[in-house]
Amino acid sequence: MSATNLAAAPSLARPAGIHSPAALGAGALLILGALAIGQAVSPRQAALYLLGASLGLVLYHAAFGFTSAWRVFISDRRGEGLRAQMVMLAIAVLLFFPALSAGSLWGQPVTGNVSPIGVSLLFGAFVFGIGMQIGGGCASGTLYTVGGGSVRMLLTLAAFIAGSALGAAHFHWWAAQWHLAPISLVKAWGVAPALAANLLLFALIAAGTLWLERRRHGATAAARPAPRAGLARVLRGPWPILAGAVALALLNFATLALAGKPWGITSAFALWGSKAAMAVGIDAASWPYWSAPQGQAALAGSVLRDVTSVMDFGIVLGALLASALAGRFSPSLRVPLRSALAAVIGGVMLGYGARLAYGCNIGAYFSGIASGSLHGWVWMAMAFAGSVIGTRLRPLFGLEVERTPRQTGC
Repeated sequence: MSATNLAAAPSLARPAGIHSPAALGAGALLILGALAIGQAVSPRQAALYLLGASLGLVLYHAAFGFTSAWRVFISDRRGEGLRAQMVMLAIAVLLFFPALSAGSLWGQPVTGNVSPIGVSLLFGAFVFGIGMQIGGGCASGTLYTVGGGSVRMLLTLAAFIAGSALGAAHFHWWAAQWHLAPISLVKAWGVAPALAANLLLFALIAAGTLWLERRRHGATAAARPAPRAGLARVLRGPWPILAGAVALALLNFATLALAGKPWGITSAFALWGSKAAMAVGIDAASWPYWSAPQGQAALAGSVLRDVTSVMDFGIVLGALLASALAGRFSPSLRVPLRSALAAVIGGVMLGYGARLAYGCNIGAYFSGIASGSLHGWVWMAMAFAGSVIGTRLRPLFGLEVERTPRQTGC
């Protein structure tokens, strides 16, 4: 089952019923997991686990896909998804910039995701962009479609983890290549000028997508009728994509407040992959990537102590709960060979690219731009260029290139 088919909108005539076993299982795992993490680590860590679940539910119900939004715009100039991303980013910078400038939020010290611009970022983001299109998902899309029951995306996730570990092993070489020092627009310009510049760019991108879409089609795509209304739609979806944009920005801000840093995903994949490497006799602890005391502690300790890991677990279970409530949890083991091959190749590229580029569509693009980091904008440009190549490669693996927007997750 492809990720796009997984997230296809249910029949408007007869919405599917709740998948009770999956809903009860997801709910039980969320409650028991929060209790266990709260006791083993801290109540704050348990809250971050549940915050991850909220992100997974929002991603699924709003079908908020970065990969599909870029692909549909590349293939057919439909820009609804890109415009939603600009709304999400606009809300995020309005919330983040003052807090990051102050250095604390409600008594909690906070820092942004600000990383260097250099060969590592340029190459990594470009490779990630190709991988997200042939692998069938970005970092967030991979997690929430796995939670939604996509067996194909399990292959992408496994390869993603392997690629992340490989990227961690090679990171020291890439980091030694040409690069600029990290640039924070908030620190360099101040809050007001940085906000003005970012909001202007968001507006220009949104206006550009409108112009290109209307030029090709004469009008923007008409809104599709929802199969549910009222409280049933809130609980079971599907949500308007703009509702997802607003919710993701608010939840990322909540992550900043609780964790002291913005939302990220793929650093956990590098940790899981490196732990797996150590389990089979590879000395991942000797890699320079893990040389800092906190890196050594992460490798030696439980993944439940890693903020990104527990949030990732929450995303998967939150998406599982959402898919069960929507009546769309229906795993299938039938994965065509070419599609499976694309999932593995794309997954490795995603993992490797994310490590080299200091993050993925969440940690580098969403949270990087929300942090005022110039590297977030460079990441977006290079990953989009890679997505153009990846979109053109999809037919070689028997993968669809959508010509019209649909409710897709990846």
